Amino acid sequence: MPLVQRGGMPVARRTDAVLFLIALVWGSSYLAAKTATGTLPVPTVLFARYAISALACVALVAFRRRGRPWTRAEVRAGSLLGVTQAAVLALETYGVAHTSAANAGLIISLTIVLTPLLDRTASGRRLPWTFFAAAGLCVLAVGLLTSSTGLHTLRLGDALVLAAAVVRAGHVAFVGRLTAHRPMDPLHLTTAQTVVGSALFLPLALVHVPALAHSSAATWSQLVYLALFCSVFAFVAQTWAVQRTSASRASLLLGTEPIWAVVVGISLGGERLTVPASLGAVLMIVGTYWGQAVERVHRTAVTQSVATQSI
Repeated sequence: MPLVQRGGMPVARRTDAVLFLIALVWGSSYLAAKTATGTLPVPTVLFARYAISALACVALVAFRRRGRPWTRAEVRAGSLLGVTQAAVLALETYGVAHTSAANAGLIISLTIVLTPLLDRTASGRRLPWTFFAAAGLCVLAVGLLTSSTGLHTLRLGDALVLAAAVVRAGHVAFVGRLTAHRPMDPLHLTTAQTVVGSALFLPLALVHVPALAHSSAATWSQLVYLALFCSVFAFVAQTWAVQRTSASRASLLLGTEPIWAVVVGISLGGERLTVPASLGAVLMIVGTYWGQAVERVHRTAVTQSVATQSI
């Protein structure tokens, strides 16, 4: 009999709903960022997103009932991760300003197959050939996504999002290395990252502060959405959900992010996918899911092998 929370909904079903919501929010962030950068410079959008997120995180830290003191390791790790995270969002936001939201959401999903490659480089684990086949499928997908009008050099926006995917994979691997075997408060880490990001983008945004202050209600709603929903809410909800389900299931559901990016970009942003780009979208989703499944099975086998040898 499934565990049931108050309200009659099983915990598993409620957790799945939260994970789907996170994926939807992240998928919609590309259109929100693209729309915001249409009225404000990218550094100003990034500063506003970080500053609002930082204020929210500081408030959560201050008012939560069971807080614990900060540690030096959290401050140090959060500061370092703040720099890499800022690089990811800078490349991603500059990229989405010069490409479609759908393209950005699909290309950034390369992180799913790039992260295990970087982790393999650090740990020396050998991945099966099927993983590289899946990665190759994703590379082909990028080619189709960026060749809607025939063969040509990679567009600036697509190239920047592709670079963001590489840096994002490195950021994820960096998070694993810094937090391995060290108990750290995730909210403390996120607060440190948002404060560092705010400080990094403040000098670049200062000259445009008057424009930010006089922005329309629509622009401010996009900035608040990016900060509170795509950053703070998504992080808190992800932490809550992952504690209540398996990592494999969480990864599978969060992997629907590029699908939502396409749905939101087309339905709300009026974007269109050509036939080659549509095929690229399908191949990207198939390739990332395939690579994700291969890596998950491989990691489980390696873990069980190590556990058996240690007995």
